[in-house]
Amino acid sequence: MVKKIVLKNGLRIILAPQRSSLAATVLVLAEAGSEYETKNISGLSHFLEHLAFKGTEKRPKSGMIGSELDAMGAEYNAFTAQEYTGYWAKTQSHTLPQVLDIVSDLYLNPIFKKEEIEKERGVIIEEINMYEDTPMRRVHDFFTTLLYGDQPAGWDIAGRKEVIRRLEREDFIKYRTRHYIAPATVVVVSGDFNQKYVTTHVKKFFGNLRHQPKSPKPKTREHQTRPQALIKFKESDQTHLVLGTRAFTIFDKRRYALQMLSDILGGGMSSRLFHRIREELGAAYYVRASSDLFSDHGYFAVSAGVDHAKINTVIETILQELGRMREELVESGELQKAKGHMIGNLILSLETSDELAAFYGGQEILTRLIIKPEEFMRRIQRVTAEEIRNAARLLFTNAKLNLAVIGPYRKPEAFRKILKF
Repeated sequence: MVKKIVLKNGLRIILAPQRSSLAATVLVLAEAGSEYETKNISGLSHFLEHLAFKGTEKRPKSGMIGSELDAMGAEYNAFTAQEYTGYWAKTQSHTLPQVLDIVSDLYLNPIFKKEEIEKERGVIIEEINMYEDTPMRRVHDFFTTLLYGDQPAGWDIAGRKEVIRRLEREDFIKYRTRHYIAPATVVVVSGDFNQKYVTTHVKKFFGNLRHQPKSPKPKTREHQTRPQALIKFKESDQTHLVLGTRAFTIFDKRRYALQMLSDILGGGMSSRLFHRIREELGAAYYVRASSDLFSDHGYFAVSAGVDHAKINTVIETILQELGRMREELVESGELQKAKGHMIGNLILSLETSDELAAFYGGQEILTRLIIKPEEFMRRIQRVTAEEIRNAARLLFTNAKLNLAVIGPYRKPEAFRKILKF
């Protein structure tokens, strides 16, 4: 049974045992991501994540952390999102004590050597270049920029090159002092482990982490009165697009209806959009729908990579299917299929300790609440066709439509003309 412990300094521990597993995962999350940044340090959260692996007080040389983890056969990485940053390692159960020590060390004791900052600066700029050359991914960045504009929610997580080039050691120390504090930290351990040992050692490692007021992120501003389009010219063999609408926050009770709506439209090979755009039109290899909900904003989006010649037809087809969701009730057979798909995917994903850690840790860091898989399944099962249609009617209006495109086009006006139901 999952267990939550709150230390005196405010740090939260989530224990999620999984006795059928031969592995265990340590995940440490900080309530600090790109939406906590200001324009002059945009990209710092991501840069800081990289530097944590480049040396600590206990492991001062770059490469020492990776070498230790590799010797255990561990899987490990870190990631930066809009509202949090995570550091994790997955290992054989018997080597969990060493992994817990390493992940704790890199989170708590980075030393930020100037020479390592200079080396990693070049690495991150090349990462940004890689994203520029990956339109399937990059178009999602353009979509959020279109939605939120020049505010943290609209900035790229990796930041801008000109900012990355001028960040200094003092910037990382100052930011970390403000955000890597006990009340904004969650330590998740999942899989096969000794709960008493883990609790004792997490308290030992993290018990002295600073307790101080958390610096809040700026509130995301929402404003839109008509359809919007953002077009980025690129000579390519395929057009990549994201078409979507503003939604609501992760705290909204309608989130389950929205997840169901997304699954029906683009959650698998039998979904409506996959059938129409790939199977009937032969216009795309991938097409999917999803919802991304955050603490004070959220959106629904359809993404696809399509034949240049069929771009208008694909957009019109997506809009037709969104319109159907707004006008028609989903039939009971399709509704039950979508519920089975979502619940089955959840059960399968939680077979591994790393996914289990992400499931609980992601909820805790964003909402400070935990919904167990059984409760999530019950809430999905309770969603009605009327609730799905109501969500569609709320979201799918002309005034909320947004389209981001990467391809051989220069004029957004041509696309704006077809952005209507």
